[in-house]
Parts: sequence; structure tokens; C-alpha cells
Amino acid sequence: MRDAIAADQQRSHLNKAVSLPNLFRQVAAVRGDAPALRDDGRTLSYRELDLVSDQLAAKLVAEGVLPGDRVGILLQRSAEVQISILAVMKAGAAYVPLEPSYPAERLRFLVGDAGLELVIGDAGHLAASGLTDVRAVAPNIDGDTPPLPHVEPDGSGLAYIIYTSGSTGTPKGCMVTHDNVLELLRGALSVFDLNTQDRITLFHPFIFDASVFEFWLAMASGATSVVVPHPVAQSVPDFLELLRREAVTLISQVPTALRALAHSYEEAGRPQLALRYLLLGGESVELGVISAFLENYQGSPPKVVNVFGPTEATCVATCRVLTRADLDGPVRSPIGTALPHLLVEVRGEGMEPLADGEVGELMIAGPGVAVGYLGRPELTAERFVVIDTPTGPLRYYRTGDLARRLPDGSFEYLGRNDQQVKVRGARVELGEVEAFLRTHGLVKDAAAAVVTTAAGAQFFVACVVLADQAPVRPEALLRQHMLRNVPRFMVPDRYQFVPELPLTASGKLDRRAVQELAGPRRTRRNER
Repeated sequence: MRDAIAADQQRSHLNKAVSLPNLFRQVAAVRGDAPALRDDGRTLSYRELDLVSDQLAAKLVAEGVLPGDRVGILLQRSAEVQISILAVMKAGAAYVPLEPSYPAERLRFLVGDAGLELVIGDAGHLAASGLTDVRAVAPNIDGDTPPLPHVEPDGSGLAYIIYTSGSTGTPKGCMVTHDNVLELLRGALSVFDLNTQDRITLFHPFIFDASVFEFWLAMASGATSVVVPHPVAQSVPDFLELLRREAVTLISQVPTALRALAHSYEEAGRPQLALRYLLLGGESVELGVISAFLENYQGSPPKVVNVFGPTEATCVATCRVLTRADLDGPVRSPIGTALPHLLVEVRGEGMEPLADGEVGELMIAGPGVAVGYLGRPELTAERFVVIDTPTGPLRYYRTGDLARRLPDGSFEYLGRNDQQVKVRGARVELGEVEAFLRTHGLVKDAAAAVVTTAAGAQFFVACVVLADQAPVRPEALLRQHMLRNVPRFMVPDRYQFVPELPLTASGKLDRRAVQELAGPRRTRRNER
């Protein structure tokens, strides 16, 4: 009965909500003293989180923040990040996340590009980065604060601007509205059965949009957000212990991180966990890793949901609860069907719709599609396109991801169109080569790249993390394995053995670092 009531309240709050702080206030009024946020043993109730974010919002308004402004947040992982996010929104502004570990040059670029005049964070950090003309506001509340003037953000107003890397190497700020996120929540909570008893980790850094999904799923459900401190996020055994200690019920991971978590779970003796949902996204899933994890899970295993969605479509566009048939089936990366508020299609190079089974670019339309890129009208026009359809013109986001629609209406993810390389005159999808390498018992992980020497010679290189007890020179075994499974043009020329693969801050494979690792000079020096 309690879950049914919670579900009814979710729908009511979401249907009435006109902005994210409006949604939060509705939930906080009902949840009161229930835990909203856990941070390394510290607990903030919904009432407390509402109060302290109001106080910080009033402080921002007193500092001159106006509706429609942009405010930077430069904080380490902590409850203060979520307090600051709510405060910025309650002041009617949009937040711009800034990572404290960024080099000074990148911080200066982001602050300048976003036009930030005020940042929640440490004044010393800003000054050390050469940002002496930017005002800093500490996230703590000193003494009495004036009451917060009533500010109700418009749903079409910006909620945040998250910077994503571009193919040119210049970051671009993606502008997302309150309505974009509210539509995501309405769609997602019609799929995920969450309630007030759930405990959801804040695992991803807040500079990535996965953090938006994690936090607002919890707040919209009246559940508890559990902050994962940076040192814990960097230590898989410590993260596993946090999951056990905090009785976490939902986690979001990239497949690379799940592989490490599954290994640590085995080493720890398969501790009893409370997981109900395991969300995977950001990369192609590894069905074998998922299958083994579920088979070895102590107790009732969690539902594994594979999600797909770019920042430009507000975090999540498609999802699929993976079944045993999926895990044993021929589809390498099933990403399911669109959330109810979106239209997802596969289109060809001329933007024409493709028939089932044909490979093309995934394109997304609907109220989850972002406004565009801050100050980049040409790039916005290139990636956000209007197409005439039988029901009228629709605005789509071109994801740059390859997929095909399956007969049941779901989609198979086939990787980035910029992860296709030409090897010996043939187009090769790097993810497919890597997947076959991982099926060999000697391989714990693998990544592939094409490198060109100064003399112009081209080599297809596999960077491989070997399993324990691997022979000294396993190249021949791996080559034979690949020849048995894939066409000759997909078999790497060289094998570079490394202790681990380079990852980005979000835990995804760092393709640029792999390219450098596979470079010709390193290959000659380190090839075993």
C-alpha cells in the first residue's frame, strides 16, 4: 500500500510541477523529516535540505543573482553540491558545474564562455586559476540570512549548462531547461518502480549529466540520495562497502566500471546487497559480464536496465530491462525503446528513415531535446535539425551514434560513427573488435586503435589487459582466436599489453589516451 501511495504522489507532484525547485518543494512538504541526502555519515532531511538551500538562494539573490543568470559551482563532491544546485535554481538561475581538478586554463575558458560573474566555491581556488574578477560565494550560511524572495523559474528557463567535449577539442555548453528534466522524470518514472524507501547513489561527478538523472530520480521519488565521496568512487572495494553499508537500492554505472565492480564483488566473497536496480549507460554493454554478475549475486538479483541518451536529449532517451533472452541472444548491445516522451529513429545520411535492420544514425525528437549549445549557433544548427515528417516539422538531435531498429521495435546500439575506422580499406567498428577480444579467457579488457608511423605505415593495434596467469607471449593465441571469430581485416596487427586501460573522469574508456598508448613508439618499446 505504501508503494502505491508513493507512486500516486509521484505522479501528482510531477503533473503539477512547473520547475525543478517547485517539484522539490512539493516532495519536501510531504516527506518532511525523512532522509533526503546522505553524505559520509551526515544526513539531511527533506525539510533541512529545503531550508539550507533556501538560505543559500537568499544569499545569492543578495549578491545580485537575477532570474535567467548563470552561476558556476566549483565544489568537491559533497552534500554542498546538491544544496548549491537547488539554491541556484531557487534563485531563478541556471547552474554551470566546474570541476575543481580542471587545469586553470580550462577553468578560465569555461568561466569566460559561460559568462560567469559569480561562482559558488573557494575564492582562493578562483584566484589561483587567474579568475580574480569572478566573485566567489561560500556554500555555507553565516548567521542570519534574509528571507528568500519568491522566485518561480519558468519551465522553459535554463536549469543548467553542462559542457561536453567536442570533436575539435573545444568544450561546448549544452543548455537544458527545467521542462526538459521534468519530461525526463515523467517518462522515466513510468518505467522505474521507485518509492520512498529507495536509496540512490550520487556516483557520477556533477559535471556529467548522469548526475542529474541520479539526483532528480531520488528527489522526485521522495527517496534518499547517497553521495559517493571522490576517494570512494575511485576505489571499487570502498564503493562496494558503501553499497552494503548504506543499503543502496539503485546504482548507475558505465559498463567499464561494472566490470571492475563485479570482479571486486567476487573477491569480497559476494556480500549481501540491497540492490533493486542496476543502470548501465555511456558505453556498449558487456552481456557476459552482466550475466556472470547476476548468476553469482547473493539473494534476489537487481533488474539490469541498459539506458542510452546523450546530454543533448537530457540524460536518457531509451531503456531496456535486460532479460535472460537478451543476455544469451545475438544482439550485442540492446538499448530498448524510447522513453514515452521521446521519438527515437534511425535515419540515413540524407536524413531519410531507414527500414528495420538497416544501420544508420540515431536521431531523437521530443520535449527532452535540449535548447542547443551556448554561443554556438552554427554547431547548434548542424546537430539540432528540423525535418519534415508526415505529422509536420520536428526538431531532432543528431546523436552521432550508430544503431539499427530491430523487428520488435527496439534498437541495437552499434557504437559511435566516429569510432569507425578504415583498416586495409574496410570499415571496422572498434567496439566489435574489442568485444571479441574480451571473449578470450586470457583477456580481462581490451581497446583498439589505428596508428600511423612517421613513415606512413598503418597498424591496427589492440591494447590488452591480461588475466592472471596469462602466458608470457600470448599474441599468437589471441591472433588465432580473432581469426576464428572475425574477418581477417578485423584482426589486430599488434598487441600492446598494459596493466589497465585509461579512463575518463566519468569512468568511460578514454579513446584519445588509448590512441596515444597504441602509438608506434610505445608499441615498439612495450610489445611483449
